[in-house]
This record gives sequence, C-alpha cells and structure tokens, in this order.
Amino acid sequence: MKNNNKRYGSALEHGKAHQKDHSNWSRRGFLRNLGLIGGTSMLLGKMPVNALGASPLSSALRGLNNDRVLVLIRLKGGNDGLNTIVPIYDYDRYANLRRTIRLPENDLVRLTDDFGMHPNLIDLQPMWEEDSMKVINSVGYPDQNLSHFRSTDIWSSGSDSETLDSSGWLGRYLGDLYPNYLENPPSIPPAVQIGGLGSNVFKDLNLVNIAVSVADTQQLEDIAENGQLYDLNNLPDCTYGEQLGFMRTVANSTFFYAEAISEASNNGQNEADYPMGNPLANQLATVARLIKGNLGTKMYMVTLDGFDTHANQLNNHGRLMRYLSEGIKAFYKDLDTGGWSDKVLSMTFSEFGRRPEQNASNGTDHGAAAPVLLFGSALNGSEVQGENPDLRNFDLAGNLKFATDFRQIYATVLEEWLCVNSAVVNEVMGQSFDRLALGFECNKITAVDITGRIPRPAHWVTPTAFGGSEIHYRLPEGAEVSIQVFTILGQRVADWQPGKQVAGEHQVEFSPATHRVPSGQYFYRIQVGKQQMSGGLQVVR
Repeated sequence: MKNNNKRYGSALEHGKAHQKDHSNWSRRGFLRNLGLIGGTSMLLGKMPVNALGASPLSSALRGLNNDRVLVLIRLKGGNDGLNTIVPIYDYDRYANLRRTIRLPENDLVRLTDDFGMHPNLIDLQPMWEEDSMKVINSVGYPDQNLSHFRSTDIWSSGSDSETLDSSGWLGRYLGDLYPNYLENPPSIPPAVQIGGLGSNVFKDLNLVNIAVSVADTQQLEDIAENGQLYDLNNLPDCTYGEQLGFMRTVANSTFFYAEAISEASNNGQNEADYPMGNPLANQLATVARLIKGNLGTKMYMVTLDGFDTHANQLNNHGRLMRYLSEGIKAFYKDLDTGGWSDKVLSMTFSEFGRRPEQNASNGTDHGAAAPVLLFGSALNGSEVQGENPDLRNFDLAGNLKFATDFRQIYATVLEEWLCVNSAVVNEVMGQSFDRLALGFECNKITAVDITGRIPRPAHWVTPTAFGGSEIHYRLPEGAEVSIQVFTILGQRVADWQPGKQVAGEHQVEFSPATHRVPSGQYFYRIQVGKQQMSGGLQVVR
C-alpha cells in the first residue's frame, strides 16, 4: 500500500530531509538544556523581594488527596502502538501489513480475546491480573503533525496542532499554584523531571520551568549527595577557570531544593531488585526513593528514549518493551513495600505512533494514533478502553485514525487524580474535554467562580545582537509598571520606571554597554500593579 501524503521528512526514505528533521529536533532539545539556570527555583541572594500572596485559585487548585503522585513516562521518539498492544481481532490484516516485523500470535501476552501485549511486556501481566493496568487505544489529536519536536510540543502543552504554545499543561496548573515561583518557591519541589529536557510539560505561561530538571539520574544523585551540581574545586588557575567557576556557582545556586532532595533520598530506600543496565529502571528507582523518603513532590516525569524505530524494529523496539516492563514491575514492587502503590499513578505518552505498514528497512515511519498505558492499583480494574484501531480505514496519510483526544486523558487525570476543580481544569486546558472513566475519583471540590480572575501578564526575554537582552512583557490591561535587573547577589544594576502603561506589548533593553555590566547571569523583576514576575537573562560581551 503506497501513499504520497506523508509529511516530507517523516520517513527514513526521505534521506537528508529526515536527517534534518532529527537534527532540528536534537538541536532544539540541546538549546533548551542550556537554559538550566532558568529551569529550577532560585533564591536571588540578598535581593529585597516581597513574597506574593497565594493565587486566588490556590484553594481550588490544591488537591484534597495530598498523598497522590503522578508519574509521567515519556516514550521518546514515537512508540509503535500496534506492536505494543497487538490487535488479535484483525491479526491477519496486521500480519499482512507487517510481514517481517509482526509478532507471532502465539507469543503474545494475552490481555483479552481481542488484544495481546508484546511478549517482552510479560512482566506487566501480573499488574493486569491484579486490576492495576489500563490501556486506552487510538489516542491522538486532529491533524496529526508528524514532526518529532512539533508533536512533542503539542503533547507537552495540551494544545491543538494549529496553536503554537510553549507552556505545558502541568506547568500552567503549577503556575497558578505558585505565581511568584522564582522569587518565592515552595519548600518542596512541585515537580521533578529526569531526562527529556526538550519537553515543555512543566513550563508555566511565562515559560518558567516549575520543576527540578536534570539530564539523568547521576545529576540528581549529585544534588542529593553533595548539595550542588558542579564541583567548585580544582578549577583551572586562569581567566577561563574564573569564568567556569562563576557559571558553576550560578548553576549550583539554582538548586534550592538540594537539601530536601538529599534528605528524601537518604530516608527512602529501594526495596526491590531493579535490573542493571535498564535506563528507565534507573530513573524509576530514584523516583521511588524520593517518594518513599516523603519528598512531597506530586509530579514526576521520566524518559525512555529510542522509539524512533525506522529500521531493525523487532530488536530495537523489543528491547525498549523489556525496559518498560521490567522498570514498571520493579517500581511498583518497591512502592508496595512502603505502602505507596495505591497512591502513585503512572502514565505513558509519546509524540505519535507509527505507520500501520512497515517500511523497506524492517521498521516503521512516523504515524498518528497509539495507545496510552496507565499503571497503579488505584485504577480499580484492568481493561482496554477506547475504539479499536481500524486497520482497513486509514487517514489521508495512511495512518491510524484517532478516537480519544489525548487531552481527555489529561483533563481526567487533573480532575479525578490530582483533584483539581473542574472549572479550573477547563481553564488550564483551554477548553472543556470529556472526562474518561479510569477507575479513580476525588471527593468533589466546591465549585469556584473564576470569571473575575485577573489575567497575569506574560513576559519573556530575547537576545540582542550586541550581547544583551530585551525584556518583553504583555499587559492584559493598563497598569503601573516598573522593571529592575539584579546580579545573582542581589545588586541592582538597571531600573526602569515607565509608570502607567496601556494594555499591550512593551519592552526594555538591557545592554552591557549602556549598563556597564560584565558577562554573566542576571535576573529581572517586573512589577505590574500588585503583581510581580521574574526571570533570568544572560549578558555575553
């Protein structure tokens, strides 16, 4: 079956265009990782700041079940849904589409008469039998984008394919809980993200990442053990060493939560055998230790990379399925020893599925709809939900059609697992989505009136050609405005007092020449009426 409607660059056969697509995807993730200084909470030295009061929505946003935890498992690269949850009900058609990468029917781990799991997911069978697993089939969104980074942004933000939104669905939720996060962070990290730093899941409307975000478990271990990320000793005795020491000091200063993470890591013990050499299991072991050590964080995200299986899929995808299965098994066994297994909900997600038909390289190209897997005894019953994938009726690009919008799952998790007020969930998601019956629920929170809420101004930074930065801010209505820039030690180096400004977008320029400042990291604070916002910026001379 041939189809010429693929997005150019989404398939291996597109050659340099596909390589460029991957290069752009990797480069953007790398550039985001360079923003580590703005990625976690920071104390602004001796800066004389006043903490804002709680958000008007705080009481509605905060869940009643404070011990509930959400763990997102990102399957990076686009997981092949048809070889994860195999359609036994149309096995002959499935096998015909995938002549060399099909999974033998007799090898499948049976879930129902209609579905079986990849044989390497065998370690999940006990969870299925113990009513602790759900499969939601045919999950996606309208007008699927087959670009890795664009579809990742769509899944991270909870937006539609026509909307460019760099905030995250959980970041917007947390942004309302902690509206002055940079200057007045809560005592415990709201979220912890390990790997997958190219994701925007925890970025608020001002693009502040409200999560302790690290590249791998070793970085988090360094924070837990040493209270800092980078060693400040044994630096070169030269100008470069001084600059390196400065940047390391700045990076270390962002880890306000080092003590809390260290204490929880020391208090929590892993009491299950996590398989060696399994990258997902390593991350989940760290998460389990922090949960059991009572860190108090309610949201975690871990990442398993390698799902872009354009070639040699049987081996590569099979290995990843084993990582997922072994990791989840050890994680929940570990949680169960501490009485946490019914309090932790885990959920997989990926930027897209794969094409139903295999390619010439014994793999699959970028596709559309795919299943989402959920784990935890709070699900109160194992089942396959959603419409069955239709292997005879594809979209115009030859991909599986979606039936469940991924945002329905997000909205359900927010309201029924994290216990967020329904009206607030709709505001966070930008519209109302039908909720799903996933087996758990909250005591309903009294409805709140959010119609009179004052919108928060947006703000962001762009670099200038001369090494400085432009500080942009958008006012939803006219207000008195003042802007200051501080060093990391709290010394004020710039001050603008524009006074009353009209609604709309405004900007000021922080120039190294005009303000006579050296290269380094600085922080800005914008006062708009009674609201304060803050962020980081860099100067390069």
